[in-house]
Amino acid sequence: MTKVLVYAIHDVAPYINWIYFFHAWGFQPRFAAIAGIHDCDACRASWLTTFPEEERNKAAEAMRLFKEANRMLNHLDADFRVRVIFHLCKANSDEDNLLLDNTVFPLLRQQTPHPDGNPFLCLSDFVRPVSSGIPDTVGIFAASCDKGIELLYANDPYKRMLVQTLADRIAEAATEKMHEYVRKVAWGYAKDENLTIPELLKEAFQGIRPAVGYPSLPDQSVNFLLNELLHMEQIGITLTENGMMRPHATVCGLMLAHPAARYFAVGKIGNDQLEDYARRRGIPVAEIKKYLAANL
Repeated sequence: MTKVLVYAIHDVAPYINWIYFFHAWGFQPRFAAIAGIHDCDACRASWLTTFPEEERNKAAEAMRLFKEANRMLNHLDADFRVRVIFHLCKANSDEDNLLLDNTVFPLLRQQTPHPDGNPFLCLSDFVRPVSSGIPDTVGIFAASCDKGIELLYANDPYKRMLVQTLADRIAEAATEKMHEYVRKVAWGYAKDENLTIPELLKEAFQGIRPAVGYPSLPDQSVNFLLNELLHMEQIGITLTENGMMRPHATVCGLMLAHPAARYFAVGKIGNDQLEDYARRRGIPVAEIKKYLAANL
């Protein structure tokens, strides 16, 4: 099944992970706690007192930024939307490949030995093998804010950065809300899930949602494969010749349901896997090197 969801900004705002927003502005995670403080003068003043004297100016700055960010969210809510498309593929694994609706989706496996002796992981490990004769399911998704957001405040550097960092968080928040719906309704493998938003942001749910660019899915060129399956143009996403997504505030990736699925980093790979991966992707080694430079 394929489904397009259109959310208002206020629908996804509760799912924003403010830690990453504040990180983009140079704040350490502890300052993002302002997002969980009741919006009254007494609570904010009390929150400030939890910081050492030398950090209170920084905390006050974080407080002002959070207030301005929420004001901006309210402004964006009037004119802009965020769109998500997802598709539940009939899937199996075939060694280090996924088979998604009969499309071969190559993946990379860790090659660097683990000091603790853990196995070398690949995302395909969390999908039922084709040799079992039993089909499995893998979800794929993409989310994007209206591209008009990128055009706002061209002559105001502060507001431009504010709206762009918020747009990134809005797109991620939309995937969080979508993934909750997929787990509980569309796919339904976790119908009885009952998690708070803080628990969702700590990824207490079953399964994982690795996005393209994550350490376990580092090859940006797989965006072309996802686009063939999703037809991202339905929600306004286009790809450059190098596989970058436009608009900027866009994210896509996989959804895996296996209870043991977890995030990991592929890390450094050798020429043997590089050549094998290039063969499986059907791309010359010299070209695939561009996409995997950080892993070589």
